Amino acid sequence: MEKTIIYSPEVKIYFIELIDVLFEKEYFGFSESAEEYVNKIREFIEQKIGFYPSKNTPLELLKFGEMYIRYESNSNTSWYIFYSQVEQTYFIKLISNNHSEYLAGLNL
Repeated sequence: MEKTIIYSPEVKIYFIELIDVLFEKEYFGFSESAEEYVNKIREFIEQKIGFYPSKNTPLELLKFGEMYIRYESNSNTSWYIFYSQVEQTYFIKLISNNHSEYLAGLNL
C-alpha cells in the first residue's frame, strides 16, 4: 500500500501564511525564497514521514495527533509536525516551531 499524506485545512492555510510572514518580517529578501523554505518543510514531510524516527505526542497536544517528527531547517529553528496515522495514511494536523509560544514549556 502506498503512503498517503493528508494536510488539515489549518495546516494548508498555515503554509500559505508562513510564506507571507517570513517575507514581511524580512527573514527572506524575496517571497520566492520564503516559498522555497516552506516547500523544503513539505518535502521533508513527504519524503520522511513513516521512515524518519517519530516520537509520541505529549498529552497536552494529543488533539493534534498521536505522533510527531522534528525537522531542523537550520541551527536556530526546528519544526514539529504532529500527525495521526491509519495504516499508510498520515493526517498532518499541526506544524509549529521551537520559537512558538504554543510549544513553549514542552520538552520536545
